[in-house]
Amino acid sequence: MRKINKKYSSIRFKLFATLAVSVVVIILFLIILNNIVLESFYLYTKQGALVDIFDEINKAYNTNQSEKVITNILSNYAARNNYDIILETQDGINLYTSNENFIQTINEMNALRSDSNRNIIYANKDVNIKKVKDPSDNITYILLSGILDNNYNLYIRMPISSIQESVKISNTFLYLIGGITLVIAAILITFISKRFTEPIQELNEIAEKMARLDFSKKFHPKDVDDEINTLGKSINIMSDKLEATIQQLRNSNVELEKDIEEKSKIEEMRTQFISDVSHELKTPIALIQGYAEGLVENVNTDEENRQFYADVILDEANKMDKLVKQLLELMKLEYGKREFQNANFNVVELIQEVIRKSKVMLEENNIEVRMDMPEEVMVYADEFYIEQVVTNYFTNAIKHAKEVFNEKYIKIKVEIRKKTNKVRVYVFNTGENIQEEDLQRIWRRFYKVDSSRNRANGGTGIGLSLVKAIMNNYNNDFGVENKDTGVEFYFDLDIEK
Repeated sequence: MRKINKKYSSIRFKLFATLAVSVVVIILFLIILNNIVLESFYLYTKQGALVDIFDEINKAYNTNQSEKVITNILSNYAARNNYDIILETQDGINLYTSNENFIQTINEMNALRSDSNRNIIYANKDVNIKKVKDPSDNITYILLSGILDNNYNLYIRMPISSIQESVKISNTFLYLIGGITLVIAAILITFISKRFTEPIQELNEIAEKMARLDFSKKFHPKDVDDEINTLGKSINIMSDKLEATIQQLRNSNVELEKDIEEKSKIEEMRTQFISDVSHELKTPIALIQGYAEGLVENVNTDEENRQFYADVILDEANKMDKLVKQLLELMKLEYGKREFQNANFNVVELIQEVIRKSKVMLEENNIEVRMDMPEEVMVYADEFYIEQVVTNYFTNAIKHAKEVFNEKYIKIKVEIRKKTNKVRVYVFNTGENIQEEDLQRIWRRFYKVDSSRNRANGGTGIGLSLVKAIMNNYNNDFGVENKDTGVEFYFDLDIEK
C-alpha cells in the first residue's frame, strides 16, 4: 500500500509542477509582451489621436470657423489630455499656446526637420510625428508638426514617460499575480489530485483482485461523469464478463467431463445418423418398388393410372437423386474438397431471379413478397453456391409461412454493413416461432423441426446444413432469430473486390 501512495504522491507532484511551470511561462510571456508590444501599441494609438486633432483643426479652418472656436477646441484638448499645443501663422505669429516653455522648443524645429528620418514614427505630406527628448526637462515626448491647408503651423506634443511607468507597474502586478496564483494552485492541486488519485487507487485494487480471479469488488461511480468514472464502469463490465466467461468455462469443463464419461453414447449417435440416412432412402425405395410392381402386374389398365404410377416412380427417383447429390455436395463442402469460383456479382439480381422461379409456389400459397434492398449491391463470392443459400432460405420461408394478424408474407432485406465491410441478407416469414432448443439443431444434417418427417412438406433436411457449410467456407456469419410475428434467417457476404 505504501508503494501505491508513493506513486500517487508522484502524480500529485507532477500535476503541481505542470501547473506551476504553465503559470510561470504564461507570466513571463505576458511580461515580454508587455515590454515589447505595449509601448509600440501606445505610440500607435497616440499618433492616431494627434493626427485626428490635426484633421479636426484643418477642417475647422476649411469650414470658416472663428479663431475663438478653434482656440476653444485646442484648449479642451490641451487640458483634457495634458498636451502642449502651439498654433502660429506661416510668418511665425503665435495664435495659441498652451505652454510658454513649449515655444522655446518650437524654436528648435528647424534642427528637428534637418535631422533626417531619425526617430520619425509617422509622416505624410502635411504631418510629421517624431519621438524627441527635451533637454530642458529630460522628458521624452512625441511631437506632431504639421502645416494646415491655410499654411498655418500646428505643433502638438505629449509626454510618453507615463507609458514607461505603466509598463513597470504592469510588470510588478504580473509578478504579484504569479506568486498568488502559485499559492492558490498549490492549495487547489492538493484537493484536485486527491479526487483524481483516490478513484485510481480504487481501480488499481479492483484490478489486483481481478488478477486473482476475485470479482467481488466493484467500482462505485461518482455523480460526475468524467473519464475515470467511464473507465470504472468499463472495468465493472469487463469484470462481469470475465466472471461470466470463467463460470462458463467451468461449466463447459463439467460438461466435458460428463462427455468423457459418456463415450459410449458416441456409437449410439453414429447409429442414429445411419438410421436417419436409411429412413430418407427407405421411403422412396419402398414407393418406387410398390408402384413398379403395380405397373408390372398391370394393376391399373387405364392409361391415366399407369401414367400416375410412372410419375410417382420418377418423382421419388428424383428425390433420391437430389438427396444423394446433396449429401455428396455437403461432404465436399464440410471437408474442404470444393473449390469456389468467386467473382463480383449483383446479389439483388440473384435474389430477384430466385423469387421469379418461386412465383408458382408463392401464388399457390397466397404469399406476398416484400423487398427492402437497393437496385444494386455488388458482392464477391461463388454465385452458384450463394443462389443455393438464398433458395434454401426462401423455400423454407414459403413452406413455413402462415397468416399472422391477417398478413402472410415473406420479406427480403439487403443491408450494407460498413463497419464490418459485409453485406447482410435477411429472409423473414410470418408464422410460428422455432422452439428455443431447436434454433441450433436445425443446422444439423437430416434434422427437421417436424419430428414426424411428414413428406408432404418436402425437403431432405440437408438444405440448412448446406447453408452452414457454405458460410463456414467463407468464414461469414449466418443464423436465425425469432421475431414477434415470425422467423428471420440471415447470412453475410463479402463486399465486392
